[in-house]
Formats: sequence, C-alpha cells, structure tokens
Amino acid sequence: MPHTFNRLTTFAALDIGSSKVCCIIAKISRDKRIKIVGYGYNASKGIKNGVITDLNQATLAVCNAVETAEQMANERIDRVIVNVSGDKIKSVIKTAAISINKNRPISENDINKVIEKGIHKINVEGNELIHCLPMSYRCDNGEEIKDPRNIYGSELSVDILLGLIPDIVFRNEHTIIANAHLEIAEKAFSAYASGLACLVEDEMEIGATVVDIGGGTTSICSFKHGHPTYFASLPVGGNNITNDIAWGLTTSTAHAERLKTLHGCAFMTTKDKEELINVYPVGEEDDSLIKQVPKAELISIITPRIEETFELVNHKLDEQGLRGISSHRIVLTGGTSSLSGIQNVASMVLDKQVRLGKPRNIISLPDSLYDPAFSTAVGLLLFAINYTEKKPTKVVNKPSSGGTNFSKIFGWMKQNF
Repeated sequence: MPHTFNRLTTFAALDIGSSKVCCIIAKISRDKRIKIVGYGYNASKGIKNGVITDLNQATLAVCNAVETAEQMANERIDRVIVNVSGDKIKSVIKTAAISINKNRPISENDINKVIEKGIHKINVEGNELIHCLPMSYRCDNGEEIKDPRNIYGSELSVDILLGLIPDIVFRNEHTIIANAHLEIAEKAFSAYASGLACLVEDEMEIGATVVDIGGGTTSICSFKHGHPTYFASLPVGGNNITNDIAWGLTTSTAHAERLKTLHGCAFMTTKDKEELINVYPVGEEDDSLIKQVPKAELISIITPRIEETFELVNHKLDEQGLRGISSHRIVLTGGTSSLSGIQNVASMVLDKQVRLGKPRNIISLPDSLYDPAFSTAVGLLLFAINYTEKKPTKVVNKPSSGGTNFSKIFGWMKQNF
C-alpha cells in the first residue's frame, strides 16, 4: 500500500558532540512513519570530551547546524530532542514492590501502581534525571517477567533503570540550546539513541551492548529483553587518537586528523612497514619539507589507544556481569567506529561477536546519513516516536536549576497517534 503522510507532525533532533553538531528535521505521519526533510551538520566548537568549554562557540555551532537543516526543510523549528553525553553518565537501578490481590490476575492498573511507587520522590543527589525506564517485573520474588499482566500472585515488584548525569553538566548544555532560541522537548543518552537506530530486534532481546565511539567520549548502553539495562561512558574517543598522532609524528592536529582518516588502521600488517606516508612537520606548509614515515609508525600510535579503549569497555562489561556471556554481542557505532580494522581489535580484546552499526531503522534514509557518525541523531527521532517513559513529578536532593521547566515530550502526540 503506498505510503502517504497526512496530519504530519514535525520533529527535530539535535546531536551535540565533541567532533560535530548535527540537526535532523523530519515529518512524522499518524502511523509513525518518519520522512527526513532536512539536515545540517558542521564541526563542533567549544566542546571538549563532551564538556562545554566555550558557550559562545558551542551556541554558534548549534545555530549553524540548525539553520542548514531549516533551509533544506523550508521549516522553522523551536524545540528539539537532544542527546546527552559526557564522561559522567551513570545508571542506578531502583526496585519497588506492592501487594496485589491474589484472587485476580495482575492488571494494567497494578503495573501502573508499582511503577508510580518506584518513581516516587527519586533521589537524584545533584544529578539531572535523563531516563526513568521500567526494566523487569517479578511476581512473588520469582523469575524475571517481561509482561506480568494476567499472571496471579500476591506481590508485584519492578526494577527501574535511572539514567543520570551531573546537574551542572546538563545545565551547560541547556544554556547553549536556550541561547540558540530553542527549547528542549526531550533528551536521551547518545548510546541509547544509537541503539534504537542500529540494533535489530533480536539483538535487543537476546542482549547487546552499543559502544558509541565519538570524538571526545565513548558512550555505552546495554540492552536485553527489548530495553536498556545499563548506561555508562568513558572519557576517550577519536580525538584522543588524533592528539596521539599529532604528538607522536610532530604534526598539526588538522594534519593528524587527515592521516587518521586516510591511512589509519587499528592493527598492523607486514605491508604497512613498507608503505610510506607523507607527514607535514608542525608549523610547516612547504611541500619540500614533507617527511616520509612508514605507515607502520602511524598505526603503532593508533593501536595502543584503540586497545586501551576496549579494555576500558571490558571493565564496564565486567561491572555488569556481561563480560563472560558469550551470547552478548557488541555493536560499534559513532564516527570513530569507521576506523579500518577496529572491529577486529574489539573482537579480540572483548572476546565477543562484534559488528559495525549504521542507522537502519528508518525507511528511505538519505545516503549521507547512512553512516555510524549519524546513529545518535537518527536514533533521537526513533526515541521520540516510541517515547513511553514515566518521569517522577518530584525529585529530592536536586539543586535548583533556576526554576526552568522543560516541556515534556510532545503532549500533542496523544492527539496525533
């Protein structure tokens, strides 16, 4: 049946990263079909390792990306679904239980009650609450249940996954978005959004961890039984590799990035010792001063950083008891995941099945966005149309953020979908 977009609703996703800022504008039909109508992206400025270092430069980068997307879409936007990243991401699991009438099956009302109890007065301890996701249910402390409806028991419990980031970190991101005259409709961790864009249904169900390797940070989100079970992040990314190359080969950061893109590889072969590459000494632009070094020298700088990154990922998996589970696979995404040979090194260090994840869960995705670098931005759209989170009306021990109330995601969705 031909697809038609009627009663279209406009969504805008904004991915703010350490290496680039990307905005995507899409039209959503009543049956939740996504049609991308505009996008724009440019290099990040004023952001380092996921942290805002210059508000004015970061605001300008956001404005430029948004304006490019608006011009392509011929549409003005005033609110966005935004990613949240950085090296301070953490997750906490909160458990709640209620007594139920054992003479009747568990109802939707019982499920809502136990969730409400779980999210009541959540203590965020100076953090911004990004996610609040019911993960699994148990009846009478038995085995994990995905959907407890129509099951008999005397007690129903739920585990709720909280995704947190320090309040001050998010406040800086909110400031640059406000400075760009935009409003935050909703927010999601980068790796969570990337997982929605890259993972297939079986991976989400059986168990997979998305490792989103960006410019300044590596974001991690584990999935099982169709939902996230763990959030984490690491303070390393592609920019660390670039800086290592610049330092090791005494060249400029810009030329080091070019060397990484054109000649970089995560592991060395015999051929690399014979192949020569051109390196501009730092501060020199005269072609006569170019020095030639074996490609192996470049790779010998890259490989230790890649191995270190996956060792840190391994440590995070170990914390969650996922390291020794052979069926749990790894999906790499993010701009740095395109580095040649990175899958092989990840598979070796993590001792797991590893694949490269590209955005795949939107029909007719523009070719230029079918790239691991845009997984988060595309995933933010999928996050928006499938939004089911229930946030608490009250949190405790959270510093005041000046009284600003962010609009919750698209109240009008209830009218359209």
